[in-house]
Amino acid sequence: MPVIHLTTFIKAPRQRVFDLSRSITMHAVSMKHTNEKAIKGVISGLINLNETVTWQAKLLFKQRIMEVRITEMKPFENFTDEMVKGDFKSMKHEHHFKEIENGTIMIDLFSFKTPYGWWGKVANFIFLKQYLQKLLETRNAAIKLYAETNQWKHVL
Repeated sequence: MPVIHLTTFIKAPRQRVFDLSRSITMHAVSMKHTNEKAIKGVISGLINLNETVTWQAKLLFKQRIMEVRITEMKPFENFTDEMVKGDFKSMKHEHHFKEIENGTIMIDLFSFKTPYGWWGKVANFIFLKQYLQKLLETRNAAIKLYAETNQWKHVL
């Protein structure tokens, strides 16, 4: 199972970074290039434990729909979202937040399983893992920008 591990330093308080990371509006802003939007469940504001959101986006040349649920949450320290329905066999995204003296370390652990047997494994190797990592890096850059400036006030 492929795993993407990202670490991002953000010069902002942990609570702000945590809330931006679970903000439906912030997620849509960060994925603007895919026209991703929440269409069912929690479609605005902050998502919480046991709540779901269904996302619709154009990714890899196809309109895709994925429903995720927040399965774990310890406020300001971590939360986990997992796919309920979608194109993957499974998808789990762990978000961790460590407060340090001058900001927050945000850690993402994103794991997924693709369908289609060995074809899926080939796709992972050739492009899928890199593609998903770029999406997460784009999302994290937007969170960093908003958290470190007053832009966070527009989405929280």
